[in-house]
Amino acid sequence: MPMYPAILCLIASLLPAASGYLWAWMYSLPQHPPDEAALGRSAGPGDNLEEVTACSPASPCTHGHFCDEHFGLCLPTRPAGQYCRRDTHCAHGLLCMFGKCQQPVPDGQEGARCQRDEDCGAGGCCARQHGERVCQRRLALAQSCHVPPGGLAFSINQVCPCQAGLVCRAAAPSREKAFEYWPEKSEWRCRQP
Repeated sequence: MPMYPAILCLIASLLPAASGYLWAWMYSLPQHPPDEAALGRSAGPGDNLEEVTACSPASPCTHGHFCDEHFGLCLPTRPAGQYCRRDTHCAHGLLCMFGKCQQPVPDGQEGARCQRDEDCGAGGCCARQHGERVCQRRLALAQSCHVPPGGLAFSINQVCPCQAGLVCRAAAPSREKAFEYWPEKSEWRCRQP
């Protein structure tokens, strides 16, 4: 394994434009198992640290722990406000939303997880926010309703349609208009039909 960093260093020195990306990628790679702080433990005088056990899909963890499949270790579930990657990383009753453990929002309310529009209350829709499908309010009169044609911006964050009785339309171009970088984005608004 020590040969791989040497090869990456050689490539980074030969390709100056790509070297910044390669170095950033190399530094982001885990070199060691998680330290005490990452395990949610701190070694202090008189602390009795519990033993960290290995896990896999075939050998699950005990109650109050989750299997961190990246490191193959059983770790204690995390309280509200702590970072997470899945619901199972959070303590009982908490959900992993937007990368942190938090209290769930009641079904049908704004911010609650959903699968389809019917899961959200009246005046809401189910759309992605930072990649997570959650209930959001439909857009009100004059709110921007521009929807990208696709790509990463569309797949991570989506916009609800306009409220009932409104339509998403572009404004008529004016003759004296200030310069805008993306004019097509700001012209689309929820309007009366």
